[in-house]
Amino acid sequence: MNTTTKIWITLLLFFIAGSILAQVKVSPIFNNNMVLQQGMEIPVWGWATPGEKVTVTLEKATVSVKANKQGKWLVKLPKMDYGGPYKMTVKGKNLLTYDNVMIGEVWVCSGQSNMEFNLITAKNAEAEIAASNYPEIRLFTVKKRISQSPQEQLEEGEWAACSAVSSPRFSAVAYFFGRALYEKLKVPIGLINTSWGGTVAETWTSEQTIAQNPDFANQMSQLKKINLDDYATSIEREVRARIGETSTVDLGMKGDQPIWAAPGLDDSAWKTMKLPGYIEQNGLQGVDGIIWFRREIEILPTEAGKAATLFLAKVNDSDNTFLNGTLIGATKLMADKLRIYPIPAGVLKPGKNILTVQVEDIGNMGGIYGDSVSLKLQCEKRSIPLSGNWKYKVGLLKFNAVLSPNSYPTLLYNGMIHPLIPYGIKGAIWYQGEGNAGRAKQYQKVFPDLIKDWRNHWNKGDFPFLFVQLANFMKADSIPVESQWAELREAQSKTLALPNTGMAVTTDVGDALDIHPKDKQTVGKRLALNALKVAYNQVVVNSGPVFKQMSIKGNRITLTFESVGSGLKVKDKYGYLKGFAIAGEDHKFEWANTRITGAYTVEVFSPNILQPVAVRYGWGNNPDDANLYNSADLPASPFRTDQWKGITE
Repeated sequence: MNTTTKIWITLLLFFIAGSILAQVKVSPIFNNNMVLQQGMEIPVWGWATPGEKVTVTLEKATVSVKANKQGKWLVKLPKMDYGGPYKMTVKGKNLLTYDNVMIGEVWVCSGQSNMEFNLITAKNAEAEIAASNYPEIRLFTVKKRISQSPQEQLEEGEWAACSAVSSPRFSAVAYFFGRALYEKLKVPIGLINTSWGGTVAETWTSEQTIAQNPDFANQMSQLKKINLDDYATSIEREVRARIGETSTVDLGMKGDQPIWAAPGLDDSAWKTMKLPGYIEQNGLQGVDGIIWFRREIEILPTEAGKAATLFLAKVNDSDNTFLNGTLIGATKLMADKLRIYPIPAGVLKPGKNILTVQVEDIGNMGGIYGDSVSLKLQCEKRSIPLSGNWKYKVGLLKFNAVLSPNSYPTLLYNGMIHPLIPYGIKGAIWYQGEGNAGRAKQYQKVFPDLIKDWRNHWNKGDFPFLFVQLANFMKADSIPVESQWAELREAQSKTLALPNTGMAVTTDVGDALDIHPKDKQTVGKRLALNALKVAYNQVVVNSGPVFKQMSIKGNRITLTFESVGSGLKVKDKYGYLKGFAIAGEDHKFEWANTRITGAYTVEVFSPNILQPVAVRYGWGNNPDDANLYNSADLPASPFRTDQWKGITE
């Protein structure tokens, strides 16, 4: 090849490369079949050569702009009313054309697995899919993506007209919500599904907001120090800098002797961690291996020498548990099993006793976790709470280099929410909370912060944000007990204090054996009722009975409710009202005798409690017998009248 030929080839390649760089492009959220939000300016954005003129035309509206120094451009088309199909063009040095564009109502649909749950696995799936021919309902699924920093655009994605071809793998809750809206409003509906199973709320929240919450300061600090593109190496480097070098064998053992379980060990230099709780959320992000925990227990002279029982909640994954250096229990690789270890007579001594737990975490989440009430030492006449600060030290350090959406806050906001902004939307629906149930008290801040965070970034005011209260799940309790899921439902109810919010109560559509109940039709319809009321100002009953106030007279408590429609009613074959528990000043609840006394009122009492002070309704993981409804057949939201300390505080 001669020199002249080489020069021409080089110039040709340079010209081709320049032409490619000059190609105007838009975010993948803009494509054929899209729905654009009616009644507000329509933002359209993309990238081009810096300074390049870009012209966007939709129907009769045309707007031009020049790309900025970074090559990004954004136009705002004027408001349009419902209609379509239209054509949209984007013209720079090249021309992009998008067909079958509708103007309608756009909703972002997000959360964890119950939002991700596909139509093909819902109740009556075959018939529902066959009937899903709604060409004016359009579906868009955001590709799953974790990101360390906010991303400007989606990697891919396309809108599809709803049909038996496109609906099976779409979110069932989102589909049934959109269908219910369409049947009522008769306008185009756009549904953007951006969800990921098993995720926690803080991963869907931006750095600007979550950084203000001190609970996540450690995780956010660690996130800034690592490189997700080389996660394994980066996490090892960051953990070593934070934890220090440790041996490849357990330093807490000398041969077969647990030297760190010795009662006289000087543990003054050990760090502290609040238990129960996962180590990854308490300063040991990225750590696997063996961690030793110690704490003192004061035993009365009358309790010394007697048999007792240690309740150690749950341990992920294995443990050896010592009291005053004596092994009293051990469990191997059973992360979901409650540790209940008998303490033989003669082990407890008067005064200071040392409880030591050697925990082995083989991967993902680890530590002593679960309910606070399940972490205690039970003597003959006294229960000693063990939740709170424990000493800890890493004995053998391994590295948890498996990156998940929950590894750090902000990861899914960065990858799956920020690229959607500022697409025009009417509002959002949200189904999540299971992943935060163990931290329900914290959720009282985290969840409202998420809503405010999204609203701030979209900069469209307090757009409607509708959410699903956790369904009933797990084995129903035979007696009233404390419950993480009840406290999470309470956190969700409290979030209704934010403007333009609505909640679908689903404690009657769950499945004791499946965290993913198949009845998504009811969930979608109840979300749609909230949308009709909150977003579209229609006169509908969108909520079941909501507790308003109580009064006490003698041994009876009268509860007053609002949102009753034309009155309260009980759903029971024999007319029995269930799900209510009552307590006196001793905080001990028992099931109550209950009856509806008026359109708005319920009377609660127990012959065993002469001076009642508090009532709870539907308070449990699975309140499957809660059967108070209003005239619109919507269930009452679980509640409590007391403000006593919960188990997730």
